[in-house]
Amino acid sequence: MSSLITDLLRQTGGTAVIDGGLATELERHGADLNDPLWSAKCLFSFPHLIRQVHLDYLENGADIIITASYQATIQGFKAKGYSDEESEALLRSSVEIAREAREVYYKNCAGCRSGDGDDDGRILKQRPILVAASVGSYGAYLADGSEYSGDYGDAITVETLKDFHRRRVQILADSGADLLAFETVPNKLEAEAYAQLLEEEDIKIPAWFSFNSKDGVNVVSGDSLMECGSIAESCNKVVAVGINCTPPRFIHGLIVLLKKVTTKPIVIYPNSGETYDADLKEWVQNTGVTDEDFISYVNKWCELGASLVGGCCRTTPDTIRKIYRTLSSSQSI
Repeated sequence: MSSLITDLLRQTGGTAVIDGGLATELERHGADLNDPLWSAKCLFSFPHLIRQVHLDYLENGADIIITASYQATIQGFKAKGYSDEESEALLRSSVEIAREAREVYYKNCAGCRSGDGDDDGRILKQRPILVAASVGSYGAYLADGSEYSGDYGDAITVETLKDFHRRRVQILADSGADLLAFETVPNKLEAEAYAQLLEEEDIKIPAWFSFNSKDGVNVVSGDSLMECGSIAESCNKVVAVGINCTPPRFIHGLIVLLKKVTTKPIVIYPNSGETYDADLKEWVQNTGVTDEDFISYVNKWCELGASLVGGCCRTTPDTIRKIYRTLSSSQSI
């Protein structure tokens, strides 16, 4: 199972680039995401915009694109009036759209006039590209900000979470994605549920777990990051472990903690450092870092052991291009 990421890293010189924020790019293209389904709303309203954002990231150097299924759940679609069959089809479409974007990109590469893989400002370079099917947390489905607190209440158990995620994980795993990305995992309970689910269902594609933190030491629930990382380390289906949707300033210390408990590749894709107001459902102005500041961290993260690097909320194709250029420069030294 580990060979997928290992092969990618071997072909990219030891580090690979993940894409950046999806929802904010969709909004920039004109989509209204004020909805409990957030970016997943575009699976039925603006699929062409999702495809375009995926393509934008590929043309700015991403080696891995993450599907628009973070907030896509059967339960969420049914609440919108879709049937079970329609809901499952929408989940599958998230992977199909990403795969289509990859095919368009490869066709553009084949027609590239430039020998150095840079054409009209686009990075057009035949290379391995992976599609990661996003699995958001139970808190993301609730759309109440609890993926940023990890507080699900005493009634929610490992079994509750496995039952909630089971069918969705099965569908995404069978839909043609290369791997599953369990993102913004807010607590140990959900990590345990994911690990058990991968084993029980004998999921055939590999997965990564990425946690989020607001203090640079623990995951957002207050659970120990090292304990959460140990769960990922002990699951044979998990091929990388790391951090997403966390301010860049915390990443250094979190990598150090993860390296104590895992030998697997470290995946890092922080947000822009901006503060999100879960009550107002908007980002607080002027609370983030510039792209230049964000990029200044990248080589340090890789020196510490990160090998898959990208961006999360509020990062853009420009951010990803700068990561690509930074990593390409360090690999050529």
